[in-house]
Order: sequence, then C-alpha cells, then structure tokens
Amino acid sequence: MHPMYRRARICALVSVVALGMTAGCQSAGPKGGEYRADREEAHNMRLVGFNNLQARSAYQPVIHKQGERWIAYVGHHGGSAVNPLNGQQELNGTSIVDVTDPKNPKYLHHIPGAKPAGAQMVRVCNGRDLPRADRNKIYMLRSLGNIAHEVWDVTAPEKPMKVSTVVDKLKGTHKNWWECDTGIAYLVSGVPDWRSTRMTQVFDLSNPAKPALIRNFGVPGQEPGAGGKPSPFSLHGPISTGPKGNRIYFGYGTVSNGLIQIIDREKLLNGPKEPTPENLRHPEVARLQTPPYMGAHTTLPILGMEVADLARYGKGPKTRDILVVVNESTSNECDEPRQMAYIVDITNETTPFAIANFDVPEQPHGFCSRGGRFGAHASNENMPSMYAKRIVFMSWFNAGVRAVDIRDPYRPREIAYYIPAITSDTDKRCVKTGAGERCKVAIQTNNVEVDDRGYIYIVDRANTGMHILELTGAARAIALY
Repeated sequence: MHPMYRRARICALVSVVALGMTAGCQSAGPKGGEYRADREEAHNMRLVGFNNLQARSAYQPVIHKQGERWIAYVGHHGGSAVNPLNGQQELNGTSIVDVTDPKNPKYLHHIPGAKPAGAQMVRVCNGRDLPRADRNKIYMLRSLGNIAHEVWDVTAPEKPMKVSTVVDKLKGTHKNWWECDTGIAYLVSGVPDWRSTRMTQVFDLSNPAKPALIRNFGVPGQEPGAGGKPSPFSLHGPISTGPKGNRIYFGYGTVSNGLIQIIDREKLLNGPKEPTPENLRHPEVARLQTPPYMGAHTTLPILGMEVADLARYGKGPKTRDILVVVNESTSNECDEPRQMAYIVDITNETTPFAIANFDVPEQPHGFCSRGGRFGAHASNENMPSMYAKRIVFMSWFNAGVRAVDIRDPYRPREIAYYIPAITSDTDKRCVKTGAGERCKVAIQTNNVEVDDRGYIYIVDRANTGMHILELTGAARAIALY
C-alpha cells in the first residue's frame, strides 16, 4: 500500500478516538503550510480505499450493485498500458473493479478500447429491469474510441462478453445516457453525414442483442444538407428523467459555446423524425445559451426542492426545480476563461434563469500554478437518499473533489473537499513557454460518482487511479440528518 493511503487511515482512526466522532483528516502540507503535491489535502472527507487502475487515464466511474457485490466500471481516455493480469500491452478501455470492500478494491478485468479515445463512457443496466432482455443478465453500454458504441454482458464481471455493436463507423462519441426501465439510450455520436462530431442518436436497447435506431437528433444547422455555418454547439451529454418526468436535459459545449436544452421526451421519441430544422425544434421546451466563453458539460436536474426560506412567503411556489450546470476546464495552468458551476432555476421551465454559482477560489492555494487543469469538470449523477437534494459532489481537476451543500440553492456552499496526493504513476502536464515547455506533475481529478452506500469515487485523468472516499465531521452530519 502507498504510504499516503496508510497514513490517511491512521489519521482518520486517531480523529475518531480523540474526538469521539468522525472527523476530517487535514493534510494541507508540511510544517510551514507550503504546498506539497505528494501529500493529500482534505476537509470533512477521508480516504477509504484506492486502486491505481493499471495507471490508465480515467474519465468516468459507474458503480453497480450485482447481487451481494458492488462493481465499479471505469471508462478510460486514449492511451495504452500493460495489463498485469495477462502481461499484455492494451489500449485503454474499460476497467472493472470489485469495490464490495471499499478498503480493498480488487481489479477484475480490463476490456481494451480503441484509438484515439479509449472507451470513455460506461452505463450499466440489469436485465431484469430492461423490458426485453435476459432477466438473468447484467449489461454494460460503452463507447469505443470515437467510432462505435457497444453492449457487453458483465453478469460475471471477471469474464465480460460482447453482446452487440449498437452502431459503428462514427466520427465521434462521448457521454451517453441509458434508461434501464425502458431501454431507451441517448448516444452521443458523430454520424458521418451530420455536421457535428457530437449529436444524438436515440436507440431502443430494451433488448441489447438487437439494437434498434429510433432517430437522429441535434441542433438545427447540424442536420445533413444544412446550409451556412455549422452550429457551434457540440453535444457533451444528456440526462433523462424517463417516462415519469418526460424531460431530457442536454448540455452542449465544455469550455465554450455552451447550450442548455430542455427536451420533451415524448415528442423526441414519437414526434416527426425527419431531421428538418422544424422537426429538430419540435421537442424543445426551452434553451439557455451561455456566453461564448462558457460551456455546459453536465446538466444535472434536481427537482422539487423544498427551500426553508420560501415557506415564509405568501405567494410563489414553495419548491424549486433546479439544474446544476457544470462547465469544463480544458487548458493547463488556467490558460482559458474561468470555468465554474451554476445553479439554474427551471421551476418555470420555459424561462430558465441562473440564480447562483459555485466556484473554488484560485487563491490562497495557488491552484493555477500547481500544474495541469484547474477548474470545474463534472458532478455526480447518482443521487442516493443521503445526498438527494442536499449535497452535490463536483470534480475540480487539480483541486480534487468538492462537496457542495445545495439545500439552499440560492446560496450553495462548500462543506468538504479531498485532493489526492500524486504517486509514481501520476503523469506530467505541460504548457508551452516560447520555444520550449514547462511541465508539472499534478492531480487531475476527472469525474466523480457516488454509490447507494454513500461512498464517493473519484478517478484521475493523469493516471493516478481511483480513490474511494467518505464524508466526515459536519459534512457527514448533513448527509445523515
């Protein structure tokens, strides 16, 4: 075990014994307070377990309960590394890790990916939930490079088996969504005759062995045969509320040209499908365009929030529907517009309106000079009961993961954070300096997710691995009240 992880557990145990409660293990740096990349930094959050994911650049984790086991499926960026399980050099793809005991995660299998984008995105559904699937199976949907989407049988996660290629010969892929109760999947694709490398393909995957295309969808100006300049909006990913909520929230753009789109799901699935500008506008309920220097990486709906202060007012809705909109930083050492997170009120969904923001201050910690990216990237998407309408976790690259109290959506506040220490696996990040370049080794926390037990999972873009965390102290009290 890396000494840092052993020290984190000891520190947490001492805190409990000394204070009679679970307390955060602070480690902001050595004596004198100077920053040390090889030391963790934490407040109201502690490390539980760690796996280095074969030192592969990681994009996104999904944690799925399979019987009595909890399995983490992790999508990877492009690149390659040796798989110690078979001694082979393999293109980065999908890591499968048993996290039933979060203190001792066990690496089970690696499914190779493809150039140039690895296999960044994963979603998992039980066959018993899908309308026309084998009830005894568990299925994983993943992107493959920038060329295809696939479904795998992961019923035995140690021995995954490919079920089908949903679609291939694409020119782009990214962050998909799969409704397990209906089987409808919204795939971020680049269909060759569309004028964008990231638009939407809607597939029926209720029987994963027999994918059926429902329609192609995008922003007017992206459709085949459109004239003029192509639309500047590049889809990042959707989140659907399924048939009950009848809404899909699309986020376009990352660091620029952001667009938030609220879509009527029923109209998208059953409305006119020929990709004319009129038909593409037909299911749109509302849109909110960001300034050109901001994106909309993640658009997380949190609906029906009861806000204590509103109860005192005689008129107006007493609950609020919000979208947590997270931008994405893409340049090293802050060579870009500042990227943050925003709270958008969609209670009256035809007039979405930004009401608050959340940001991590660059000073006094000097994040811009630490190396790599600093700024927002993504939020968790699973919302178990201990966090629902209370706490959102946001990844912040070299500032780790931040826990944000959203109970008052007008005043989001940070209640915990964790910044991992670098290891011997952590890769450098470089910026150009005239004729040369300056390189630094820095943590690059890429995505965050939580499981239904409350554990927090972060994965690192710079090859460090996966950290499993839990809240402590006052932040834990908010989750448990």
